[in-house]
Amino acid sequence: MIRIDNIEDNRVDIFTKYNEAQLYHYFEPNGGVFIAETPEVIKRAFSRGAEPLAFFVEEKAYESDVVQELLSMASDDVDVFVAKLEVINNITGFNLTRGVIAAFKRPSLPDVRELLLASKRVAILEDVMNPTNVGAIFRSAAALGVDAIFLTYASSDPFYRRAARVAMGTVFQVPWTYFDKDSDYVSLLKEEGYSVVSMALKDNAIPLSDPVLKEQEKLAVIFGTESTGIKQETIDNSDFVTIIPMHHNVDSLNVAAASAVTFWELCKN
Repeated sequence: MIRIDNIEDNRVDIFTKYNEAQLYHYFEPNGGVFIAETPEVIKRAFSRGAEPLAFFVEEKAYESDVVQELLSMASDDVDVFVAKLEVINNITGFNLTRGVIAAFKRPSLPDVRELLLASKRVAILEDVMNPTNVGAIFRSAAALGVDAIFLTYASSDPFYRRAARVAMGTVFQVPWTYFDKDSDYVSLLKEEGYSVVSMALKDNAIPLSDPVLKEQEKLAVIFGTESTGIKQETIDNSDFVTIIPMHHNVDSLNVAAASAVTFWELCKN
């Protein structure tokens, strides 16, 4: 245990001085770092096999059974920094962490084709840039039986603190990876035997409940960015376009809410 009395102490720089993008490139070219917050998220990061680098713990939380259980999962050479609440609260958002945050090395991601081969129901996030929405989609995917999630290069990183927290750590449970930048991922999905479905408000869209969707052996459902939706090129190359029928002249749901409805309908037995 290492006591910290000043948030400017350079021994805790990894928690205080780096933004998400900088952490992503922390060990470049050999991967990066992510910060996990709350005991549940940290525990699920461990279950994913992520390697911890350090903990930062609020003094009163340090002796709790929950925190001690987390610390017992790490090797003895992992630093554990402890500070009083008035010191550690200077870290933005620490009041949401239940007294503990941890820095981990980023684990390697699965190969795209290998993950597609091992799955039958997958979600595609095309340029979904809001980490809260990404986290909520992962939580719904974990709960409702999605096999894997694939993200385009511009999408928010599921290991970002906010995404992982909103997801309740399920970003470490649902297998996921990125498509290569500028890849023709729709063609790749079709090569691997997937029927491709775009969630879009188009005249040719069929209702989400249409039996033809459930009849597909392998299904990839695409969700678009919050502002402009799915790219027209993607829609044009999809096998199906579908919508969630609405009432009261509401045209659509937030992408996170839409994903939960979609996963419930298409992944249930």
